Amino acid sequence: MSAAATGRTATTPGTTAAAGTAQGPDVAAYTLRLADDALVLAQRLGEWAARGPTIEEDVALLNTGLDLLGQARTLLARVGELDGTGRTEDELAFLRDERDFVNAQVMELPVGDFGQTVARQLLVSAYQVPLFAALTASTDPTLAAVAAKAVKEVRYHLDHAASWVVRLGDGTEESARRVQAGLDAVWPYAAELFETDDVLARCVAAGVAPDPAPLRERWDSTVDAVLADARLRRPTTTWAPTGGRRGVHTEHLGYLLAEMQHVARSHPGATW
Repeated sequence: MSAAATGRTATTPGTTAAAGTAQGPDVAAYTLRLADDALVLAQRLGEWAARGPTIEEDVALLNTGLDLLGQARTLLARVGELDGTGRTEDELAFLRDERDFVNAQVMELPVGDFGQTVARQLLVSAYQVPLFAALTASTDPTLAAVAAKAVKEVRYHLDHAASWVVRLGDGTEESARRVQAGLDAVWPYAAELFETDDVLARCVAAGVAPDPAPLRERWDSTVDAVLADARLRRPTTTWAPTGGRRGVHTEHLGYLLAEMQHVARSHPGATW
């Protein structure tokens, strides 16, 4: 498992006061979670290339993926500094194994049909908007800078996903059935976004990361309002799969990584 995930000591200058002492490994681990969330979901959205229901929607989904990929690149580069290994963003993206990834499982779920894709994007973006808004005040300057740019992007992602969920839910019987089915499929995995553990608790105490509890309140309010407009049912399942932050993933991540990492692993060191 990567040094960031296991929490080896950071030695790179330039960390914050909190990150430069006992919090350095924790900041690296937390940053890697954000990076892997963005990277894995970007890869999933890329699967919509030339498959969108309209040309405009094809471009919109890919642009959302590109926004997330840009966030992932900056965050992965920061991880390589914080964990003291000096690994590049490409090495972290393409040369880690499945158990080294610490993304939430909701990011790696298959895209499904269009209804499932926009339902997942609604749940993720409704989480990322208050997350990145709070991260603009992070004591880690890189996280604060990434968040300042990202919060504008994820607000657009949320507006876009919400508009489609309402359009489908309040559309035809078939469109409502499909988006409800997509929502039901991804809903249980959203709970993991708000889990806490020792790493996150220390980052919250150091002012590096926001408290998950207020984020969950904002998420509930946002999602419930959209579902009401869409005339969709809020799922009531209590099943809440977990493990992504510990490197435990669904069967889907391995296939995603096999495709994403194929060229880099087949031609190590190649440039063009």
